[in-house]
Amino acid sequence: MLWACILLPQLALDGVLRRRPDAGPLVLVAGTGHARSIVAANAAARDAGLRVGQRLSAAQALLAQFEALPYQPERVDHWHRFLAAVAYRYSAEVSLLPHAIVLEVSRSLNLFGSWPRLESLLRADLDALGFRHRISAAPTPHAAHVLTGVADGQVVLTDEQLRHALQRIPLSQSRLPAAAADALPGMGIRTLGQLLALPRDGLRRRFGAELLLALDRLTGAAPAGLEAYRPPDRFDLRIELTHEVEAIGALVFPLRRMTADLSAYLAGRDGGVQRFTLQLEHREGHTEVKVGLLAPEREAGMLFELARGRLEQVQLPQPVLAMRLIARDLPAFVPAGRDLFDERPANALPIEQLRERLRARLGDRAVHRLGSTTDPRPELAQKVTAHDAGWQEPSPRPTWLFERPIPLRGPAPQILAGPERLETGWWDGGEVCRDYYVVETAQGQRGWAFCTPGERDGWMLHGWFA
Repeated sequence: MLWACILLPQLALDGVLRRRPDAGPLVLVAGTGHARSIVAANAAARDAGLRVGQRLSAAQALLAQFEALPYQPERVDHWHRFLAAVAYRYSAEVSLLPHAIVLEVSRSLNLFGSWPRLESLLRADLDALGFRHRISAAPTPHAAHVLTGVADGQVVLTDEQLRHALQRIPLSQSRLPAAAADALPGMGIRTLGQLLALPRDGLRRRFGAELLLALDRLTGAAPAGLEAYRPPDRFDLRIELTHEVEAIGALVFPLRRMTADLSAYLAGRDGGVQRFTLQLEHREGHTEVKVGLLAPEREAGMLFELARGRLEQVQLPQPVLAMRLIARDLPAFVPAGRDLFDERPANALPIEQLRERLRARLGDRAVHRLGSTTDPRPELAQKVTAHDAGWQEPSPRPTWLFERPIPLRGPAPQILAGPERLETGWWDGGEVCRDYYVVETAQGQRGWAFCTPGERDGWMLHGWFA
């Protein structure tokens, strides 16, 4: 087996900074009253002399202008699970460890290629989402967790290589039970190699079975004992804005980030979204913006364009304090098929995306389609209906259907398809009996024409094909 570990060393801080592209000195603080201290600081704050563990009062004496936000454990847990859902895209075996995610990838290599390629895909996803990380791989999840804490990018493929790699790991970085890791250096044991060479009976008498179980899980002699993670069946993301927003344009940046997160989450669970809701929170109540699609989608740019189109139609009754995106309808997603030799221009939009953009910009009832009726007469067989469901276009039918047939002049046309007999209208006095053909004229035009059954003259043209 091969386990990858994604270590997230600044998860709490990254969760804040990813929505603040131009943040100045910023710290996260925990504690109450005068005991509040810094638990995380961004680069600008560290350059100014602020550090983790420093009292907030001392930091304020050192630097007059910086932003201090409360450390929120529930937000850390939210981002931890969100990134686990993203990692679920690459493996069905995903588990959570403190500030880390582990996933079994040996079977995934058949799909994604070699480990370097899979590693690059993981890093690209995390970079795009704005989370700093370290990644390593090893035959056991706990060993991968330990190796990632020591150095970024380590790869151990076999059990023999693993034992060799563990030899030089300091106990302070071994993630073993704290009691043993603190006591063993006083006995002259400072590395995992020295610890693994000691008699197990003596270790059990002095430190109990907990230490031996941790060592066995590290080396693979015992099951990892991890709980499997499964992505939830709904997406719920809330972002508090840094100030009150009165203009829709100022909501575009957080909206882009939210739809990108939704896209990454959907890719992780291999699904799509057909409808979701944006909630714009005010001091009193909230404004809902509903986004509905005719078919499931998950492409980030598409979701952003549709949501922005709906958002731009909103009149804000009050300033916005926070935004929330909720998606409960998450059906299966089937990518649209493409021809191997697609002749469309590189920047051409598929008809599905064009349709959705028009609906988002112009409204649900501004885009229509041609539907069929129960009357087979061509001039009465189609009607304009709202574009709100899948449909099958009758075939062959011309793009341009005349209000009434006209004589087809010139040489006899070449017949391409047909006949299709239509004999109907007896119930309302408009009885017709026609044989319809797809024809090509001498000028190369393709039309839809009919003649009297059993005859091949007196052609009447009823429409042109595009």
